[in-house]
Amino acid sequence: MGQNIFSLRGRSAVVVGGTSGIGRAIAIGLAEADADVVAASRRVSEVEQTATEIAALGRRTLAVPVDVLDRTSLQALHDEVLRTFGRIDILVNCAGITQRKPTLDCAEDEWNRIIETNLTGTLRACQIFGKTMVAQRYGRIINIASLGTFVAFYEVAAYCASKAAVGSLTKSLAVELAPQGVCVNAIAPGIFPTALNEELLDQTERGRELFVRTPMKRFGRTDELIGAAIFLSSEAASYVNGQILVVDGGYLASGVNQ
Repeated sequence: MGQNIFSLRGRSAVVVGGTSGIGRAIAIGLAEADADVVAASRRVSEVEQTATEIAALGRRTLAVPVDVLDRTSLQALHDEVLRTFGRIDILVNCAGITQRKPTLDCAEDEWNRIIETNLTGTLRACQIFGKTMVAQRYGRIINIASLGTFVAFYEVAAYCASKAAVGSLTKSLAVELAPQGVCVNAIAPGIFPTALNEELLDQTERGRELFVRTPMKRFGRTDELIGAAIFLSSEAASYVNGQILVVDGGYLASGVNQ
């Protein structure tokens, strides 16, 4: 494969949920690895800002908003990217939501909203973009799983159930699409502070417990997920399929830390 085994030059990538937090870090990282990248989300201002940053890196991009709850929206994103770049090589599914609530008190509409976004939204994107990848007989799909794919977190049952299902969906798609040259994998991030959870991590007992459970004695930086995303997007991972790559500082390996 040569010295450029991790290069994404000539590849086009779509990062759904790619304008904030983990998704934005991955979108910028793929662009820095020479991919043309479209980072899409619901917020138009964030879409335009991230597109400006990607273009500043010398990569082609588009500013197209998307809502994973709306199949028409995802289809429009797909069609615009395909029309502009001629192919779609990489799809990263980062859109997701959570809510903390005792499971016995979780209303069905609250449960359904989380499942619909995290699981069914991922499925929609995989179906729409996956068909094009199958037709071109090449593709890389990377879903975002979670520590909740493997273990339970207190009072976030809907989120954990959705992410466990994302892990299973990843494996099912990997088995179905592999004969057509499409590899489907997932990244399971550990604890990564973002604008949405910094206060929880810094100022609560829950945050302190998460810290103690992490053997590296620090939380992750979002840029520490970029290497995993580049690897799974590249020819270096040409025989990696159906895997959930955990990037968690040792959290899941942890039993007693003190």
